Amino acid sequence: MATSDEYKREIMGDLARGDREVMPNAPQTDDYQSFDDFAQRSTKEERQRLFGESLQHDRISPAQMEPELQKAIAQIKPDERDDVAQEFFKELKKRGLSDRDLEKQLTLSTHNAKKMSADDVSKLASFAYHAHPDIFRDVLADKPWMMKFLSNPLVAAILGIAAAKWLSNRK
Repeated sequence: MATSDEYKREIMGDLARGDREVMPNAPQTDDYQSFDDFAQRSTKEERQRLFGESLQHDRISPAQMEPELQKAIAQIKPDERDDVAQEFFKELKKRGLSDRDLEKQLTLSTHNAKKMSADDVSKLASFAYHAHPDIFRDVLADKPWMMKFLSNPLVAAILGIAAAKWLSNRK
C-alpha cells in the first residue's frame, strides 16, 4: 500500500462491504454501513467498551500515538478542537488535575480551551493517553469523528478490528 490513507480507505471499504474477521464474543448489534455510520448511530457506552478493548498501550505505544494525535488534531476544525480540549479538562478535573496545573505541567500556552493551539490540544491528548488511558478512550468515545483523522496504518488496523466486531453480523 502506497500511503496510510489508502490503507485506511481500503480497510474502511472492506468493512463497509461487510468483509470482516469474526471476533470471539462479538455482540449482536445493528448493521452499520461504515465507520461514520457506526460513529453516528452507536451509543457512547458501546464506543467506550469497544475502544477500551482495542485502544491499549500494548497495541499502540505512546511513541506511535503522539505523532498521530498531532496530525489528527491539526486537521480538525478549531471549534471541534475546543470541544476535545474542554472534554479532556473536564475529565482530568474529576481526577484532581486543574486546568491551571495542567497548563504548567504540560507547558501549554493557555488553560483556556477556546484559545488553545492544535499543539496544546495534542499535548493534552498525549498526556491523557500516557497517564489516564481510560479518560483518553472516554473522550474518543464521545468524539468518535476524531478517529478518522488518524492516519497510521496500525491505528487504522485497530479501528478495523474494532469496527469488525460491530459489523460481524452483517452477513
